[in-house]
Amino acid sequence: MFAELFILMYAAHLAADYPLQTDHQAGCKASHGAAGWRANLAHVGTHFVAVAVALLVGHLVLDLAIPVLPAVLALVWIAGTHAVIDRRWPVAAWMRFARQAGWARHGGAAHVDQTAHVLVLVVAALVLAAI
Repeated sequence: MFAELFILMYAAHLAADYPLQTDHQAGCKASHGAAGWRANLAHVGTHFVAVAVALLVGHLVLDLAIPVLPAVLALVWIAGTHAVIDRRWPVAAWMRFARQAGWARHGGAAHVDQTAHVLVLVVAALVLAAI
């Protein structure tokens, strides 16, 4: 069940991060103040809904046994961590710690960002599959 859950949630993540994310969200989600948080939370809401739909599809189409409370907790975990990662400072901090300043200047932050999101999805899929 892990593989099915991960693939469904990863597909939902990709949809929410690329075709469903507005230019405004992408450009402002890491901005300081209320406007930045509004853009960030609108983007995170898209993730929440996309992953919820993916889990529902997994339940209805693939007959995956996904209990409601663990599913909701997984959605909160995914949305909450996504909000923090997309503020961009955690990625920048990691890249400074890992001595990746050159890679950061040449587009590496986007790869580190996506890796962090994928690791969050792996944890969520593992926990859901273990229940």
